[in-house]
Amino acid sequence: MTVVERELSEPWEAVCCEPDGGSEAGVVVLAGSSGRVLRERARILAQQGMSALAIRWFGGPGQPAAIREVPLETFTAAVDYLKARGARRVGVMGTSKGAEAALLTAIRDPRIDVVVGNSPTALVWGGVGPGPDGSFTPYRSSWSWQGEPVPFMPYDDSWWDTAPARPRAIRGLYELSERTFAEHVDAAAIPVEQARADLLLVAGGEDRMWPSMTYTLRLAERRRAAGRTVRLISHGDAGHGLLFPGETAGPASAEFDYGGSEVADTLLGKQAWPHVLSALRGD
Repeated sequence: MTVVERELSEPWEAVCCEPDGGSEAGVVVLAGSSGRVLRERARILAQQGMSALAIRWFGGPGQPAAIREVPLETFTAAVDYLKARGARRVGVMGTSKGAEAALLTAIRDPRIDVVVGNSPTALVWGGVGPGPDGSFTPYRSSWSWQGEPVPFMPYDDSWWDTAPARPRAIRGLYELSERTFAEHVDAAAIPVEQARADLLLVAGGEDRMWPSMTYTLRLAERRRAAGRTVRLISHGDAGHGLLFPGETAGPASAEFDYGGSEVADTLLGKQAWPHVLSALRGD
């Protein structure tokens, strides 16, 4: 299959990969807290017959420099783009913080038909990175909608007093923060039962960045309690960053311990891949 790539600079840095002639199935591809353009993932999706739009969602021209009150309209604009190119079915695939964004956007935009959440969270978390004044606190929401911040969970910074040496597994930060600020949990919970979109969640049991398996089960419980469908794909030995067929593993991080292994992460990606394609195509 011939894949055509289009580089975009407005309204965000992005690449759109699609079969020659386009496709009626479109997918927005979101990275995690790097915010980077997942070019390779967009390509392998286009090779499967979809129009895949991978965008930079922060850190680019005109965007927040850090993950602090990033407008969810950033992602509805990506839906606009795919719809304008003829997509009749639109999915959003996000990983980690990108999954958080995907879920929150689908709740607000009924045009989204399916969300694929890789290593997701069930809660909205505080922002990542410094504000314009260089300070990390007071914490702000990661997201905004129509100019208003989305309710969020703050962090318990006392965790850092006993944080492990680098590369750090920071899952404990999220677990401690949830206990410390339990009164924020209800408001910060992502109400996935409100989303019209189909939901596919993929998680590894050895995720050391945050407890994505626990979060996945919570999201599924909310969906099922509301009579809505959800599909879960998991592998007990996989970590935070799964690898789909055709993707290459990046270099090991000196800063973070993502858990899992290249073998287990690849197995989870292979296991999930046919379900991902079916969900995005609406088979």
